[in-house]
Amino acid sequence: MLEASQKTQIMNAVDRAFDDQTKVLADLVKIPSTRFKEAPAQDMMARLFKEDRLSIDRWQIKIDDLKHLPGYSPHSQDYDDAWNVVGAWRPTNPKGRSLILNGHIDVVPEGPHEMWARHPYDAYVKDGWMYGRGSGDMKAGLILNVFALRALRSLGWMPAADVYQQSVVEEECTGNGALACLQRGYRAEAALIPEPSGCTLTVAQVGVMWFQVKVTGHPVHVYKADAGSNAIESAYRIIQQLRELEKKWNAKKDHDKHFCDHHHPVNFNVGKIAGGDWASSVPSWCTFDMRVGVLPTQTLKECRQEVEDTIRQAAAKDPFLGNNLPVVSWEGFQAEPFVLKNHEHVRAVLAEARRVLKPGGRFLCLEFSTVDVPGLDKIYDLFSFNVIPQIGRAVTGDAESYQYLVESIRKFPKPEPFAEMIRTAGFSRVSHQIMTGGIVALHRGYRY
Repeated sequence: MLEASQKTQIMNAVDRAFDDQTKVLADLVKIPSTRFKEAPAQDMMARLFKEDRLSIDRWQIKIDDLKHLPGYSPHSQDYDDAWNVVGAWRPTNPKGRSLILNGHIDVVPEGPHEMWARHPYDAYVKDGWMYGRGSGDMKAGLILNVFALRALRSLGWMPAADVYQQSVVEEECTGNGALACLQRGYRAEAALIPEPSGCTLTVAQVGVMWFQVKVTGHPVHVYKADAGSNAIESAYRIIQQLRELEKKWNAKKDHDKHFCDHHHPVNFNVGKIAGGDWASSVPSWCTFDMRVGVLPTQTLKECRQEVEDTIRQAAAKDPFLGNNLPVVSWEGFQAEPFVLKNHEHVRAVLAEARRVLKPGGRFLCLEFSTVDVPGLDKIYDLFSFNVIPQIGRAVTGDAESYQYLVESIRKFPKPEPFAEMIRTAGFSRVSHQIMTGGIVALHRGYRY
């Protein structure tokens, strides 16, 4: 653990460089980097990594490398100009725990420029806030990652383990940029993504799906409009039925312990709509794009089916659409909801342990830890991830549960944070002893 004086030195170093950090952030914000136009901004990130003497890895994302992986979101657009950049700090003799610092360079479209007080990419500071498309989401985070290491370097320090600074594309529509980093082999014991979060610890997140609906109409001249089928009006009626589905999904929050108190956790958003060709012709086509949220109690597969069923049922009520069903295509975000398992159990168990102990009683906990012996760590990981699940498959026919066991061990708090949790639960004279090369640790505490 860092001593208080060391923390103060680091924070002071950050403060001294803050004006430079703000200037560099403004330079990055001034470079437009909406999807398919990220390359110039990625050039700047590569230059920053080079200035910091990091090894640079810049590569073009290939869909064929990703489409078979869990978490991939389908995208039909061209990836010819989709480039990721990673700056790697690799000490000669790494010690301790490795870290990924990840951020995305792409920003959402700026919308009508006349609605901005100033040009969207005219980065400027007012009342302590920087304005400009992408300044908060999330170029500030990318530059924060850079200057965090620069603050350490200014004190003559650098991380003892590997650190990977990742600047990825396509976070705003698929997440395939970060997935490409995993596919390329980047792994670490922790990852930090400095997105704006209000300093809130998030343990559950809704899933996200994008889809497009193409509605067909029957075009006729306006003078006999009642003989045709207006695709735009049909699309509106379908949207209304999808709104009813939104209400149905939000009603399920009562059975979701993470979102039961949220006023409206599931949102359906019609983000794009287009249709028709001529004001005096009944429109023969209309497309609309939606983004929908999914509760952790749901799955993408069942939700996709409900969306398609709702559209099909709405179409069946229309004589023309009943024989010309709308076409639904799933493209863009297809992200499953997420819940961090068992996060609340550790603190609850510690509190209960202290409650049942008599004054003067001793608390002992033998728990898995982190192997920190060169060579043994690789053997331990190889055995854990490759052998234990296969033993589970052979003995019980269930490899998945044993895979989860191995993963949950890696997610358990490290010895120092766990010792702090024991102290927070009210124990005194807290200590721990690393055993068997770090495979396990014995924790002690007393109740007085």
